[in-house]
Amino acid sequence: MSAPKRAGDRGERAVAAFLERRGYALLDRQWRCRQGELDLVALDGGGTLCFVEVKLRGSGAIGLPREFVDSRKQSRLRAAAACYLSARALDVPARFDVAEVYDDETPPRIEYIENAFE
Repeated sequence: MSAPKRAGDRGERAVAAFLERRGYALLDRQWRCRQGELDLVALDGGGTLCFVEVKLRGSGAIGLPREFVDSRKQSRLRAAAACYLSARALDVPARFDVAEVYDDETPPRIEYIENAFE
């Protein structure tokens, strides 16, 4: 496994734990379909399905992690989310969140953005 993949997995684990501490139920990790991958899928305490894009940044990174969830990435996430909802036959409120993980701190700092885009 490559170093970037290990770091990404570490970031996703940190966000999963962060969400569970806040009462979210984690449903899936690294869910894949033809349209792409969803890093994390969770259900918040109010019953909203959250598609969580995890962005990891270490020291020396330029820009905010959320800036890397551009319109092209958002389009792929929307398509993968539609596939997920169809595959699971779900009809629930849903939203797209972005979790920024700053890996240059111990423990990693997480900035969580609900409703990051529509």
